[in-house]
Amino acid sequence: WSRGETIMSVLIPDDRAFSSFKEECGSEEGWSLTYNKTDMTVWTQTIGGDEEKSLHKIKCRMACKDVPAETMYDVLHDIEYRRKWDANVIETFDIGKLTVNADVGYYSWKCPKPLRNRDVITLRSWLPTGSDYIIMNYSVKHAKYPPKKDMVRAVSIQTGYLIQSHGPNHCTLTYLAHVDPKGNTHKTQWRFLRGGRLIAMKKISKACLKYGEWKQRHNPGFKPWLYPEQTTLPTIPLSELSIQHADSLENIDESTLSEMQTREERDSD
Repeated sequence: WSRGETIMSVLIPDDRAFSSFKEECGSEEGWSLTYNKTDMTVWTQTIGGDEEKSLHKIKCRMACKDVPAETMYDVLHDIEYRRKWDANVIETFDIGKLTVNADVGYYSWKCPKPLRNRDVITLRSWLPTGSDYIIMNYSVKHAKYPPKKDMVRAVSIQTGYLIQSHGPNHCTLTYLAHVDPKGNTHKTQWRFLRGGRLIAMKKISKACLKYGEWKQRHNPGFKPWLYPEQTTLPTIPLSELSIQHADSLENIDESTLSEMQTREERDSD
């Protein structure tokens, strides 16, 4: 699908969708530069006129000078390794496959108090294109995995990574996210999410440096994202999935967070 296009039914992304995602990763038109230091650059984009309730897009680009693109791709795919390096993960697992390069998975993560923890179910697809790699996802619903009482079900409208190779030991990672975290204090949540994303990007880079050694000790030949014949996941028919629309989920009241943030900002002035 193209940017701004509303998806009414579950679709597996085609070449046009991957091209559109890559184009947006490289474009700066309509984006506001909010952070630019050393190897990290961050842009944001506001969707909607109400600053307090509007959604945002975020784009982070990080230069990784000691990381091959192939390693970055493996680390972002390897769910077992993520459980080791991602301190925010609560639970993550694959639900089933759709095609050789698309699956459905569950991910839940810790949020700073007093925010409630979030979870998401996404249709994920990936595509190596020459020396570049793309992994992207969007939220879907599956009857067997309804929202949990102790979690807020977030919505990925479109989220993904573009990995670009710049030689044998150098790559650039671009993270692009259009997400509705749900809740009624989007602006305040956004401050936490943006800061958390910067930390997460740096953790990914560090995790890449240790991956080779770790993988040698943990099923070194098993990479179903490269060798689809290795997968043991059941095949899910598209008919079991539907689009997760943000407006069908409850907005959780986290206004105490907004009040706390205001006090902190006042105290720091």
